[in-house]
Amino acid sequence: MRESKPTDELTRRKFLSTSAAVTAGIAAPLIAVAQQTPGNSSDSHTGKNETQPGPRNATLDQAEPDSVYPPETDAGGQPPFKYPFSFAHKRIEAGGWTRQVTVRDFPISKKVAGVEMRLIAGGIRELHWHLSAEWAVMTAGKARITAVDHKGRAFVEDVNEGDLWLFPGGIPHSIQGLSPDGCQFLLVFDDGNFNEFETFLLTDWLHHTPREVLARNFNTPESTFDRLPTRELFIFPRDLPRPLEEERRQVVAETGAVPNSFAFFASKMQPTKTTAGGSVKIVDRANFPATNIAAAIVTLKPGGLRELHWHPNEDEWQYYVKGMGRMTVFSAGGHARTMDFHEGDVGYIERSMPHYIENLGDTDLVFLEVFPTPEYQDISLAEWLAHTPSRLVDQHIGTGEEFLRGIAKREAVILPE
Repeated sequence: MRESKPTDELTRRKFLSTSAAVTAGIAAPLIAVAQQTPGNSSDSHTGKNETQPGPRNATLDQAEPDSVYPPETDAGGQPPFKYPFSFAHKRIEAGGWTRQVTVRDFPISKKVAGVEMRLIAGGIRELHWHLSAEWAVMTAGKARITAVDHKGRAFVEDVNEGDLWLFPGGIPHSIQGLSPDGCQFLLVFDDGNFNEFETFLLTDWLHHTPREVLARNFNTPESTFDRLPTRELFIFPRDLPRPLEEERRQVVAETGAVPNSFAFFASKMQPTKTTAGGSVKIVDRANFPATNIAAAIVTLKPGGLRELHWHPNEDEWQYYVKGMGRMTVFSAGGHARTMDFHEGDVGYIERSMPHYIENLGDTDLVFLEVFPTPEYQDISLAEWLAHTPSRLVDQHIGTGEEFLRGIAKREAVILPE
């Protein structure tokens, strides 16, 4: 943590939430704080060496103070691990819109890509499939989702804000916004190179198949396909679906329903762990058998900390749902970097890299941790030290064995406990 600055109330954290600073100028008050703080080295905080007399983007500087004036513990060339969805191109259709963040936009995100999508009431994401598994969370509204597995077994379900679904790669599916105002959701794919605009679409496939072949395939006259769309529908408006139970009865005829639901009602799930600092819901194959993508839904209260930890089995893809915070990532070779996060931002941490997340705001910080693996795993710094001989650890860090013996034997996950 940074040293406190008792001589000046304008700390970087308060500066972050002071909107007037956008136009009032950023550098001067921060330099004044640095000069007045005991213990600051004159060779790194002279004041003049931190000014920026040339051009600057004041709006971004206001939002990213930990990049403009990084903590003194930051070091080396750790690449950026943040990309805002606001930078992504938005494709707008009559039935809604979509935008994506892939490895093409965010080079560090090699194993995972993300898509945001909005569907109006009745808006349909066309029947389609793709090679990658699709993990999703509803961020607003309500939707009807459908799928059919490799044995012709059917799935139809309604999902609400906070609920999840998982469609394995190759499984055809659809999504439709319900009343009164449709929905918005986040899609996560276990392939950083995924492209939402290049999936296998029903209309596109049929349009590129000769009419006589379609007629033979379905034993019907060619005229059956006279109204076939001449281009993909992708996202389009239509009437609302029939009642859920009626559609369920129709689709399960003869072959039945899928054995494991593709939906998971996380909105009704009790937290896996709750502390004074917040809560976490962990969803993986242990409680959602259909999934091959693990996730944690984390809520940090103001001042809460997602403790120092790392994930030994896979990369972590993050999405910030609400609030604001900051994260520091440490990498081998003594590199470390701190970046600030806001609603709609994507974060990415490569496997086994230690990090923490801190709530900087006055409201709850809610974010998702998503992993391209069926099992959620993490190792906390405190848990590691608590289960290593105290003399050995003290010989490394010199805290005294009494402190080390007092560390809780089970990870906190979120602090304070």
